Amino acid sequence: GHDVVVVPSAMSGETNRLIALARELQAQPDPRELDVVASTGEQVTIGLLSMALMEQGVKARSYTGAQVKVLTDSAFTKARIEAIDDVRLRAELAKGVVPVVAGFQGMDGDGNITTLGRGGSDTSAVALAAALKADECQIFTDVDGVYTTDPRIVPEARRLHTVTFEEMLEMASLGSKVLQIRSVEFAGKYRVRLRVLSSLTDPSIPIAEEARSGTLITFEEDDNMEQAVISGIAFSRDEAKITVMGVPDRPGIAYAILGPIADANIDVDVIIQNASVEGHTDFSFTVNRNDYPRAMEIAKKVQAHIGAKDIVGDNRVCKVSMVGVGMRSHVGIASQMFRTLAEEGINIQMISTSEIKISVVVDEKYMELAVRVLHNAFGLEQAA
Repeated sequence: GHDVVVVPSAMSGETNRLIALARELQAQPDPRELDVVASTGEQVTIGLLSMALMEQGVKARSYTGAQVKVLTDSAFTKARIEAIDDVRLRAELAKGVVPVVAGFQGMDGDGNITTLGRGGSDTSAVALAAALKADECQIFTDVDGVYTTDPRIVPEARRLHTVTFEEMLEMASLGSKVLQIRSVEFAGKYRVRLRVLSSLTDPSIPIAEEARSGTLITFEEDDNMEQAVISGIAFSRDEAKITVMGVPDRPGIAYAILGPIADANIDVDVIIQNASVEGHTDFSFTVNRNDYPRAMEIAKKVQAHIGAKDIVGDNRVCKVSMVGVGMRSHVGIASQMFRTLAEEGINIQMISTSEIKISVVVDEKYMELAVRVLHNAFGLEQAA
């Protein structure tokens, strides 16, 4: 009895194939042209899916992001959605048509094709659900929900029936690949009910029955939420660390280093500044591994300007994070985490905390061991 709008992503491996084609021609592909190429993966799937639905007797029609008028800014390859014109979609729904809308893409104010970054189809789906005031946005993916951690690393990982938006936002930002961070941000901002379900289950199972097996992202903390001190462990291999050594310890030095990095549209994550010794300090920060070559290049350009003695980098680090709203009302979580890692001989290079998360940067070779021992130390395999 529901009206349905479908947002497919590209077929498995297709976006990687298209980006590889571009890199055969340019080592650093022009961002505008890369978006033109990368957006075609979704254009293929919306056409094919519409044909498949028609064969099933369902009225369907495909739309690109530009045709729906998904308006974005002009930050090619990492565009942000600014507005969606839902008039056309509502007209199609009124006629009993299932609109099949290309995810991952939109159009800027100058009519250029833009893409939303990897995993951007989730963001497209949530944004459309918000614009249409949908009852629920269901994300069908290759897993049947959000787990305490990746079951491929910890077979005992447990599926969470519910998780708060706050926790999901932290887990997505810290490396959990189930949902893209911006889709969770959108859902939280516009209060879109979000449910993660598996696309690999028997299609004959009624959706209401299948919904009970997925994970619901909730707005409010449950009464029993506090029992689970830690909800999950997220991790990211895609990390790189840059250390600017021997910089003068004076006001404005952090901006002098990170300003040019930000101007290049590179996200900086964990930041640490060491104590000053004889008026100089070391300044370390992490970036996504894909941005590491450009970030190093920029850091070396500002080296002379800021009077730094050296720039060193390490693209073989990873980040392991524990997330849980229960941290607010429990003490000793950090010390237990650090003790657990120390007992395994895992050295912590950087630490970052918030009210509901603790992240550590460690050598990449210790990532899976760290996840397993922390999962066991905090009893995450046990049902709450």
